[in-house]
Amino acid sequence: MSRHPALSGLKLVLGGNVFGWTADQDTSFEILDAFYEAGGRMVDTAEVYSAWVPGHKGGESETVIGAWMKDRGVRKDMRIATKTGWGMEHGDLNPATLEARLQGSLERLQTDYVDLYYAHRDDPTTPQDEMAQGFAALVSAGKVRELGASNFTEDRLRSAIAAAKAQGVPGFSVLQNQYNLLERGDFDADYQNFCVANDVAMLPYFGLASGYLTGKYRKDADLKRFVRGDRVKQYHEGQGPALLTMMDQIAKDCEATVAQVALAWLLDQPGIAAPIASATTADQLDELIEAIDIELMPDQNTLLTKAISAA
Repeated sequence: MSRHPALSGLKLVLGGNVFGWTADQDTSFEILDAFYEAGGRMVDTAEVYSAWVPGHKGGESETVIGAWMKDRGVRKDMRIATKTGWGMEHGDLNPATLEARLQGSLERLQTDYVDLYYAHRDDPTTPQDEMAQGFAALVSAGKVRELGASNFTEDRLRSAIAAAKAQGVPGFSVLQNQYNLLERGDFDADYQNFCVANDVAMLPYFGLASGYLTGKYRKDADLKRFVRGDRVKQYHEGQGPALLTMMDQIAKDCEATVAQVALAWLLDQPGIAAPIASATTADQLDELIEAIDIELMPDQNTLLTKAISAA
């Protein structure tokens, strides 16, 4: 049996952080329909999406996804990943809290299980053997198919995996950290080697660097036009423009877009199972789907890898 039942055959995971936020329900349904029709089968969300929006409390994304799956009758076809533990105080990954939080996600998603359940961030106050017991109990109960860790350092993922192994229970087999052409510090070469050696699949988030690697932030004025302008300002004022210039040429040579080149580079990296990328329109989704078929030449891959020194 595959160690990664939730990930079989995946090339792209649809990020659900925009659902109920920058994409209303109707638009979200259009994006999800297009993803499904193109063969996409995993959607990534979290209980905290989108609590940062005034008037929201979290769970909005899960609610939209659940409504879509019920309306379209596609739950059996889809693989759903969600996360817990971001918006609460530390201590949120103890067994009792885990069970209660998962139940809330299941209700919003209108399902009785999730395919992949993440610790959204590390919890230094809950002993890792207790954390392992809590997550494993959810697997034993049939409510979770596979376990993941997000925003964990290498040392903490190592010890979490060791704690589960010592107890003979399922542990984290998937990692979701930030990783893209501009941000490599949360998944450096040592961490990458560890994951490859231990068959921990990496599903990187912000694969397009919060949209910067789509190429839509070229001028100072562009930063004010989009909701994530403040977040990508650091790239615009740093090494981003030079990287985009290089990507423009590679995209031209490949008859692709810069966003497709960014995702193609990710798919070529060791240990990467599939990138996570969001779309706020069905047209944007088409561009992301087509990235799966882009093949970079070895010299192009090398140029991109060396373009930005690992942070």
